[in-house]
Amino acid sequence: MSETGSSFSGAEPFTLAVDGMGGDGGPEVVVAGLAIAADRHPGSRVLLIGDESRLTEVLARHPKAAAICTVRPAGSAIPMDMKPTAALRVRDSSMRLAMDAVAQGEALGVVSAGNSGAMLALAKIVIKTLPGVSRPAMAAISPTLRGDAVMLDLGANVACDARNLVEFAVMGEAFAKAVLGLPAPTIGLLNVGSEEVKGDEKLRQAAEILRNSPLAAQFHGFVEGHDITAGTTDVVVTDGFTGNVALKTGEGALKMAFVLLRQVFRSGLLAKLGYLLVRPGLERMREWLDPRRYNGAVFVGLNGVVVKSHGGTDAEGFASAVDVAMDMVSHRFNESIRDQISRLETLAVMRPGVEKEQPAVAAVS
Repeated sequence: MSETGSSFSGAEPFTLAVDGMGGDGGPEVVVAGLAIAADRHPGSRVLLIGDESRLTEVLARHPKAAAICTVRPAGSAIPMDMKPTAALRVRDSSMRLAMDAVAQGEALGVVSAGNSGAMLALAKIVIKTLPGVSRPAMAAISPTLRGDAVMLDLGANVACDARNLVEFAVMGEAFAKAVLGLPAPTIGLLNVGSEEVKGDEKLRQAAEILRNSPLAAQFHGFVEGHDITAGTTDVVVTDGFTGNVALKTGEGALKMAFVLLRQVFRSGLLAKLGYLLVRPGLERMREWLDPRRYNGAVFVGLNGVVVKSHGGTDAEGFASAVDVAMDMVSHRFNESIRDQISRLETLAVMRPGVEKEQPAVAAVS
């Protein structure tokens, strides 16, 4: 259905505001994803924002999505190549209106498959950070040998100080509780070695603070690159530069492995026969490592739930991003962060005079 008016009347807030125009597939993928999500979250209410005529047309082909969606028209959409500073000036875009809905309390969270840099910039300006949080971070779920793990920051902040890393640990712990359902997730700081003397001053200072914090029992210490996929800890904390490099290195290694396997099993008749024998196991592995299952990076530390879907995903992948947002809303993710940050305010890194502000440069792509 469509709105008769766009002003917030103070009624029950929408569960999510969704940018209907973001991503490579546009409304077709977004609405198809919402149709899948509607089966998983039948009680949800979605404010779908974008080109009204186009969204209405696509919704007509997806009655399950139409049943949970209210369409709000937007005058424009943010292109994938638009610079964040330019996106801030476009006040009638579908992404901006979705952010406005959260900032005004009309929706509890936002999901978009659009321009990452623009999304982060808009979220910081419109929704703003939580009290006590110096910077938001990008977090996501990744597969490990022991199950799933949370990693942050993945590119929102190139340079971080000890305070930022401690805040990331708090937010990552809350994320793991809300989305992975872990009662007491373990936390590791990514470093060049596991020994306490390794790393630079900011890492050692962050580790010391966490050892004396309310999260001390869950803090594992330093972890190395191989610990990420080993699942040594449930949460891996690092700066945005290192996290982004680690993420894309892992993605590249996974693609290479599948390409090499394909070449091996096509190399001859015996190889093809071998493939038939191991095919069931390979199919299970492919399902487990399917990137659509892990779609939905989260900008944590904001005054609302903000989930970024990969721009090139399909309907199943977009539905996974919606799942992440729904989990965070239902588990009161931000309230958990507020509680932990208030407890950490007594620590030295949170007091004026200790914190050193770093230049806020985003590496999100």
